[in-house]
This record gives sequence, C-alpha cells and structure tokens, in this order.
Amino acid sequence: MKNVLFFNPRAAESKARVPNSILSIAASIEGKYDYAIVDGNLEKNPLKELLGYLSTGDFDVFACTVMPGPQLKQAIPFTKEIRRKYPDVKIVWGGYFPSNHSQVSINSGYIDYIIYGPGDVAFPMLMDVIARSVSTAEINSSLRQIPNLIFKENNSVVKTKKDELYDQDLLPPLPYEKLNSFYPMKKYIGKSVLGAKTFAYHSSVGCPFKCAFCGVVPIYNARWRGRSAEKIYDDIKEVKEKYGIDAVEFYDSNFFVSEKRVVDFSNLIKKEKLVWWGEGRIDTIDKYSDESLAIMREAGCVMIFHGAESGNDEMLKKMDKGGTQSAEQIKSFAARMAKFDIIPEYSFVVGTPAATEEEVNKQIDFDIQFIREIKEINPRTEIIIYIYSPVPTEGSQLSYDVIKSGFHFPQTLDDWTDPQWENFDLHRNPLTPWLKPYMIKKIKDFETVLNGYYPTVTDTKLTPLRIKLLKTFSSIRYKKNWNKFPYEIKVMQRLFKYRQPELEGF
Repeated sequence: MKNVLFFNPRAAESKARVPNSILSIAASIEGKYDYAIVDGNLEKNPLKELLGYLSTGDFDVFACTVMPGPQLKQAIPFTKEIRRKYPDVKIVWGGYFPSNHSQVSINSGYIDYIIYGPGDVAFPMLMDVIARSVSTAEINSSLRQIPNLIFKENNSVVKTKKDELYDQDLLPPLPYEKLNSFYPMKKYIGKSVLGAKTFAYHSSVGCPFKCAFCGVVPIYNARWRGRSAEKIYDDIKEVKEKYGIDAVEFYDSNFFVSEKRVVDFSNLIKKEKLVWWGEGRIDTIDKYSDESLAIMREAGCVMIFHGAESGNDEMLKKMDKGGTQSAEQIKSFAARMAKFDIIPEYSFVVGTPAATEEEVNKQIDFDIQFIREIKEINPRTEIIIYIYSPVPTEGSQLSYDVIKSGFHFPQTLDDWTDPQWENFDLHRNPLTPWLKPYMIKKIKDFETVLNGYYPTVTDTKLTPLRIKLLKTFSSIRYKKNWNKFPYEIKVMQRLFKYRQPELEGF
C-alpha cells in the first residue's frame, strides 16, 4: 500500500482554517491509501515535521496544495529539500498556483505531477498508476488517461483533458475526524466578527463568469457546480453538533449563483441560529427578490463579499465583469443591502493599466472618489482595496493592455520566492510597469485615512474607545480629502494592531 504525505503551506492569514482542498483529496483515497497531514499554519517547524514523516520510509508520495503569494515561501524550498533528500518520493502539486502557472512549475525539475483543477478523480487515478510497478512506457500511457493532469514525458510537457465538474453531492464526506487525529479541530474554529466559533466551508467549485483579473477563470472556464442546499445543511449541522460552531464562512468563489439554492439553504439553516458570510456578484444578488434577501438575513446572513472592482463602466467592460454590473448598480445595491441589515463588503481593483501615466493616475483618482460616494450612500459598506495584479488569462482587453505594457511573470519557479512577487500576489505592491511609486503611495495613503475614519467591523479587537480615537484623528483628513502623509493614523493603527481583512481575512 502506498502512503501520501499531504502538506498545507502557511498562508498570510493569522489563523488556521480547515484545509478543505487537502481534505477533499484525502477523502478521494480514504480506505484505499493511507495518509498523514502537515499544516504549515499550525507547526513551528513544518519542514522538520515533513522530513520526520518521510524519514520513516512509509511515504511514497508528497502532495502539496499551493496558493499564490505567501504559501510559495514554504512550498518551493520545502519541495526542493524533499526532492534532494528523498529523490524516489513522487511529488504532486495542486491548487491555484500550479494550475495557473503550470509551465514554470513542471519545468522546475522537482515536481513530478500537477493536478490542475479538481483532483477528486485525478488524484486516486494517479495513485493507482504510481502504485503499480510497470514500465515507463506503460506508466506514461496510463497517465494520459487521467484527467486534469500535467506531467513531463521525454522532456515534453503533457497536459491531459480537462474533466467535467463533478456532482458535489456524490463526492465523499470530508474526513474531519481524521484531520482531528493530526490537529485538534478546535484549532480550525476561531473567533471572528461572525461568532466565537467560526468555521470555514466550501459548498461549490468554479464560477460561471469570466472576469479578466480572476485566477479562477483559467481553471474553470466559466463553469460552476454546487452542493445541494440539503447536503450543505446536513454537513454544517453535523459540524455544529460535534464541535459547537456558531458561525460559518462560505469560501466559495461564488456562493450565490443560484437564488433557489440559497433560499432553500436559508430556510433549512435558520433554525440552527448560526451567523454566516459568503461571496457573490452584485448583478446576481441584485436580481434576488426582496423576500429572498429577507429570508437570508433571518437565516443569519450578516455580510456578503462583492467584487465591485471599479466605478468606471468602461473599466468594468475591460475587466469582462459580464452580466449587467454597472457603476449605478453598485451604488444602488449598497443602498438596498442597508434595508435588509446585510453589510456589503465591496472590493475594488485599483491601478489597472492604461495608455499613458496620466490616464492611470486619473483612473486611480476616479476610483477613490467613487469609493467615497459608496460610503456616503451606505456608511456600513466595508471597503477592500486591492492593487491590480495580472493573472494569466487571454483574450480580454485588460490582458492585452498588460502584455502591451511589457509585463511578464517570473521565468523560473525559484524567482517566485522573491519578496516582490509575494506582494504581487497579495495585491499590495505588484511593481507593474504602469504603476509608479507615487501612485502606490496615493492608494495606500487613501486606504489609511479611509480605514481610520471608517474602521472595519471585522477587527474584533477594536474597542469603542479605539474606534472613537481613530475616527477623531481621521475626521478632518477624510472630510477634506487630505490623504498625504497620514502618519498619525498609521501610528494608531500600529498600536492597535489594526486588522486588514484583505490580508488576514476575518
């Protein structure tokens, strides 16, 4: 029997969340292959822990899930060290980073296989091939039959067919009890603005839209498949009964695709008295009836994350937002959410490319003013500001502008460990050619003043006194739109250890 060592590298967020991606793959081999899990978020020395497992000789496969940004700081050097010390161990990467940057990953020389997209079928099939002692030719022939797989054959990269999205109701349950044997589940259930015991859950895969700045698009290509309302309810109820959770974060790329599914789930979950949060599109949820929104709120939905992205209709078209989202709708929807006591959490992608420096700067000023308008309409609207970072999509006007600017991604996997690329994937300071340092400073200074005058509700450490102090020190600046050199606000935020949800989640 072959054994798998799963690794979840440390993310940027300050608290651990259930590694759903690893658990879904673990569930696919449950009962057939044994496995162990190492979580970089919960280990002081995760490399030592990984090497300790491998030194037993019991593990034939090292499988690592990799998101862009901070996870690369552990995923790349740890994988290299494992390849050096244990050359016979097969190394498999999955997740958004290797799926979107498959060439640079597979050409690194220390990754054997990449699962791009869902691995519920691909990974157990790959394990079956690895477990068989057959000739190289037979192995390669078998590998070609596995969907969603990337590997090298005679120095050529092979990418197999992209599989369908699987019926989420038919997938095996996540092995929470097995995870609990490695790390106490209480480590994954923490305090947030939603509740004292908040749990993270995925109910769907993909998204039916093709936004030009989104890393989900190249993998799922406008496809979405969701678990039924009944199954979601059963899962969450079971977790509540076992671990006493009082809140849920739905980490779907788009939880609100189906109004019927959301309403059915709301009607089921409301008797459990849970508070919940999810992500959805403005132009989708704005089509919901008032009755549906009222049911959602009664059922515990208190906040929804939305990609507003820009207040410029032309820019929204460049971003391929699809649907009917417009600047006017973004504003009217913020007002509509206030009527139902649901906090809209709006993200904006600022600093997109343009033909001239003047145009880039003008668009930044426009977005700043638009954000101020949103706050006038609904002051409770949470604002998340991201600096635009390109993703490897093709065919959009935005991707054309990026290529024209001379931007390119790192040419080797090791280059991704450079600190500037960590900032790039965190959408904080991507150092793209069209953005000048003074533009970055302008965006961050405005963000500082905005967060001073309107402190985020997601920071549970902010006492009424601290909020009052922040608002008092930021009041004149915000009202006069004086954003330069807000050092006094930065000092207070540092003293209060102000939490930024775009970096740390809830």
